[in-house]
Amino acid sequence: MEGWRLIAGSLVGLSGLVLMLLVMAKARERKGATGADAAIAGAISLAILAILVLLVLLVLPSTAVWTIVVLVAGTVTVMLLAS
Repeated sequence: MEGWRLIAGSLVGLSGLVLMLLVMAKARERKGATGADAAIAGAISLAILAILVLLVLLVLPSTAVWTIVVLVAGTVTVMLLAS
């Protein structure tokens, strides 16, 4: 496995974990939401993140990988600034 794939995978993974926590917080803030709603949102986010990291590490070409890294990092930045 190439080194750039490991770097990109770790960037997507770390950014994705922050994004998952933000999604859980947004789910919890909704009116009438319970802790179970936040847990479900977290589980779904974690599953999507795991699939995305595996695709980055094993399958996708470099252009798609770095596009995903930029999009995930940009989404985290915007969500952190907006909250």
